[in-house]
Amino acid sequence: MDLQVVEQVARLDGWIAEGGVVILSGAGLSTDSGIPDYRGPSGSARRSTPMTYQTFTSDPIARRRYWARSHLGWRTIGDARPNDGHRAVARWQRQGLLTGLITQNVDGLHQAGGAGDVVELHGNLARIVCLDCGELTARAELEHRLTEANPGFSAVAASINPDGDVELDDAELDGFTVVPCRSCDGTLKPDVVYFGETVPADRVATAFSLVEAARTLLVLGSSLTVMSGRRFVLRAVREGIRVAIVNRGVTRGEPYADLVIDAPLGVVLPNLAGTGDAMVTVSKSN
Repeated sequence: MDLQVVEQVARLDGWIAEGGVVILSGAGLSTDSGIPDYRGPSGSARRSTPMTYQTFTSDPIARRRYWARSHLGWRTIGDARPNDGHRAVARWQRQGLLTGLITQNVDGLHQAGGAGDVVELHGNLARIVCLDCGELTARAELEHRLTEANPGFSAVAASINPDGDVELDDAELDGFTVVPCRSCDGTLKPDVVYFGETVPADRVATAFSLVEAARTLLVLGSSLTVMSGRRFVLRAVREGIRVAIVNRGVTRGEPYADLVIDAPLGVVLPNLAGTGDAMVTVSKSN
């Protein structure tokens, strides 16, 4: 990082110290936990076409393919641990500096890092919902059942996406068995919002109300490529609320932001929260 970034971080530190901060986090916050983001630094690369709600509910073969890949991907998502960025956010919350925490992520790492009252826009992979009876169950239970139903399944994932889906050759899917809901024999789905599915209105309304009452909207690790997140930046601008973005690479929120810091979150956030010494090293190097 150069001197300009150090000065930007100092400016953001002052804004956070004033309190009234609402955070909107994206996949870039979890990369240091071993979960890759969707687009990388360029903001445009996506390794695969995401599963849509329409395909999942209408195509049994696509659904089987998804569950086989997700079964492998959960080994990475389920084992992921919060990083310094998640812990920094939790510390701000304990200090009373945050008035809201909204995440686009489905990995539950904010809560694992000590944060509470998280608005999970897109749900959480650790929960499973039955599309027929609505019962919610733990992902760990489903993983046990899938393992029992597929004792010979030994496929290896080539890569993983933030939604737990992985890259996998179709030839390795032969014979994979999908299990139904234990209560009604219905169709199970991760309790997350797929592409083509609408974020629950009450969730969106809660997020908007948090943004409208904020002094600062702080975006962490999101390219804001899709409207699902960018709409909160647009609302903040409309309400005259300042916007700060910390993200590695391109962001579509830059034209609306008062401050954009293009730097690794794993360096910036611990120092903003007073939990690291990387900024001291950066300062000395300039």
